[in-house]
Amino acid sequence: MTRQLQLLTCALLLTLAASRTCAAEITGRCAPPPAPDWTANAVFYQVYPQTFRDTDGDGIGDLNGVIEKLDYIKSLGADGVWLNPFFDSPFNDAGYDIRDYRKVAARYGTNDDARRLFEEAHRRGLRVLFDFVISYTAIDHPWFVESCRQEPNPYSNWYVWNDNTWKMEEGEFANRFIQGYARRNGNFMRNFYWCQPALNFGFAKPDPAKPWQLPVNHPDVLAMREELKSVFRFWMDMGADGMRADMAGALVKGPGSDRETLAFWREIRALADERYPGSFMVSEWSNPKDALDGAFHADFFHWFDGYNDLFQRESWRILNGFSEGHSYFDREGRGDISNFLAKYMDQYEATKDKGYICLPLGNHDNARLNVRRSTAEMEMIMAFGISMPGVPFIYYGNEIGMRQLGSDWPQVEGAYKPRNGARTPMQWAPGPNLGFSSADPSKLYLPVDPAADAPTVAAQEADRSSLLNRVRKLIRIKHDEPALAAYAEFVPLYAEKNAYPFVFARANGRHCLLAVFNPSDAPRTAVFPMNVPYSRTSLLAGSPVRLSRKDGNLTVEVPALSWAWVKLR
Repeated sequence: MTRQLQLLTCALLLTLAASRTCAAEITGRCAPPPAPDWTANAVFYQVYPQTFRDTDGDGIGDLNGVIEKLDYIKSLGADGVWLNPFFDSPFNDAGYDIRDYRKVAARYGTNDDARRLFEEAHRRGLRVLFDFVISYTAIDHPWFVESCRQEPNPYSNWYVWNDNTWKMEEGEFANRFIQGYARRNGNFMRNFYWCQPALNFGFAKPDPAKPWQLPVNHPDVLAMREELKSVFRFWMDMGADGMRADMAGALVKGPGSDRETLAFWREIRALADERYPGSFMVSEWSNPKDALDGAFHADFFHWFDGYNDLFQRESWRILNGFSEGHSYFDREGRGDISNFLAKYMDQYEATKDKGYICLPLGNHDNARLNVRRSTAEMEMIMAFGISMPGVPFIYYGNEIGMRQLGSDWPQVEGAYKPRNGARTPMQWAPGPNLGFSSADPSKLYLPVDPAADAPTVAAQEADRSSLLNRVRKLIRIKHDEPALAAYAEFVPLYAEKNAYPFVFARANGRHCLLAVFNPSDAPRTAVFPMNVPYSRTSLLAGSPVRLSRKDGNLTVEVPALSWAWVKLR
């Protein structure tokens, strides 16, 4: 559907019922934000390359393994792939510490393999996003090696150094500097681990008493920024369709840094719009109000406590022996959707006309979604994520219910718990290494799930009721249903504090869908005003729920551990 037709469709309003008492009125008014047309119904699949598929028998996944499995990714209904970093690296942080931005790491293959991956993905109608990691580099990146020298050189200011090895910074930057590392008389700032020196995007408001704090327009800062733009062009020219920006908000330093960081990303956006029309820019900023303000098309919104309220709270207790509350999508029924929703709506209302909010369905930094959850519970979580506004990103293996493995699992390349147990090899088929690799098990990047009933793609392909095939159905419906477009109106209808179920509407012109979720192990009832008339309903997916209308209110009766997408006709 063209954007013009989308706009015309969204201009058709839902006929309103006589009652106007509805606190949350569904209108059907919506329009796509300024993003590529193809993203309006898109679903992405996240591939962690070192544990996806190993084709050369060294125990580590590779780009040829990704190419081998593109048909599988396409069979899910995915429209695109996000690849975690595959660049040359010392792998102190699983490849997020980049040593050469223009070179594929040998363990993954070659630049020609990357080019072929892009080409093969495009043959199948898949887009590919690369991971743009530019807030820091590896500690042995040639730029940093030169920056460590005492003698001034073109790279001296490409990283953030103070001017006295004996002086440790206080206040905002306390514990951020590494002391006595190099010949240079100064300490360098790290962005995360000690081995990830921060690239110097400048300071928004340099402290005059600290002349090492360079302004954002310093010639050396600008030279470094131009080199990073060149890196972006390199991979886009090779065939990438966009990028995911790692730690996107962590570039410029000091007070006022968000606006100056945004200014840089707007320059990248302008470059993409001019030279690579139709490309997609996604950020890991977790503040859509900033990220979507003329820079990115979409922002991952997951580094906030409300996201943890959804899936992670109970996982922490199971994995680490302590709890900081209860998850909404756990059967104990002690979660609270209201904190998540308040924070989500604050961002959604401010940005729905500017871009998309992404609530990832798992990722490489969090515990897997399946922490002692059943197939039915996993399906409900996937349905929730797919029916929320924005562009869903599914973490590899979650579509078959791969389990979060124990907190005593090996900790590899900076993957401390629970990340270690969420990055284990993809489970393709019963047999040696669950089809991931032909290597001796002792040589695997991480061990595979040892359970006799470990879920595999092969087993679930043959089972029509498997989680894999349920997820495929959900994605098909998302592609076909106008009310599930990324930009379709989102209206919470029932989201009471410490209560179940969670009910919301998605609407697009005259198309309206109710999404109902009751993860608790007891039946629940919701009563709320409803302004949309309908003559009949149809169940698109999930389990039957009972709807009844009276005096302008809708009553929804939901069985235990059940969910539904109900089309109002």
